[in-house]
Amino acid sequence: MPLGSHTMEFPRRIRIGEGILGELGDFVEFPPGRRSAVIASGANVQEKVKGVVTSSIGSPVEWVEVDASDMANVERVMKASSKAYCIIGIGGGKSVDVGKLAAYRLNVPFFSVPTSASHDGISSPFASISGMGTHYSERAKPPVGILADIEVIAAAPKRLEAAGCGDLVSKLTAVKDWELASEEAGEYYGGYAANLALMSAQVFLDGSKSIGEYDIGSARALVEGLISAGVAAGIAGSSRPCSGSEHLFSHALDSICPGKGLHGEQCGIGTIMMASLHGLDWERVRTSLKDVHAPTTGAELGIADGEITRALLEAPSIRPDRYTILSKVKLDERAARELAKDTGVI
Repeated sequence: MPLGSHTMEFPRRIRIGEGILGELGDFVEFPPGRRSAVIASGANVQEKVKGVVTSSIGSPVEWVEVDASDMANVERVMKASSKAYCIIGIGGGKSVDVGKLAAYRLNVPFFSVPTSASHDGISSPFASISGMGTHYSERAKPPVGILADIEVIAAAPKRLEAAGCGDLVSKLTAVKDWELASEEAGEYYGGYAANLALMSAQVFLDGSKSIGEYDIGSARALVEGLISAGVAAGIAGSSRPCSGSEHLFSHALDSICPGKGLHGEQCGIGTIMMASLHGLDWERVRTSLKDVHAPTTGAELGIADGEITRALLEAPSIRPDRYTILSKVKLDERAARELAKDTGVI
């Protein structure tokens, strides 16, 4: 069978260090006469970093407050950016994803400045935006550059870092789903991208106890792992190495009981169950998540047992074109409930 072709896209420059946020202006490398930028950022983050960022750029900067990862915010950023050289997303998942899609649609450079290590969208060519008729990520382009100030990231709420751990460990089952799709549905499988994603997950599994201390070292390990995972998606030309059945489960929860859990928290819980279906060491996944104080049960997020079961049943229909372990096993209500119960999720 012909392997076909796909395009690889990834960031050109990545800078990671302590106390480097003030270098953002030089990092962007504005062309002569075009030192203009629009910054997509949430209100809380803006309050903390606006001074140092504006000073580093050294010219008027328009800040657009992002309060949701939806098309209304994307359109506001696009409107403000009509004459800007670039768009900079500063913050967590919402700000980065909104800025990324706005820049993609305007065909201007995008720079990612994460203030928490909560998701692999830091570096991936995908943006999770609601209101676009899907429950999964939209194709965009990866950032031109990523500047990650570890001091800023380490100061973020620990819940966000724990969510990042859930997103990292989910690569275990995402890659297994990708392998399964290759074997049973003839889908392209890229070994290099898969191994890069798995390595990111392994960094978390091997170091979960020390990561759970949530110090500067933890923040650096997490952000490097998440950036690598996002790059794996760029190499694969799809989200396959980073998103599988555990992400479909999370997307189903977003529809059934929105706002209860963070994306990475829900993916972590989903990974426990999908690892069991794949015959992986799901107990190690659960223990590692507990090491970093991430939730391992629906109850910890206020999600009812019935909502967990329903999400397992609805997950395959979120994206019918994506073959996963849930496509193969075809859980009924009883089997879904038993899976969640046997793994301690309910």
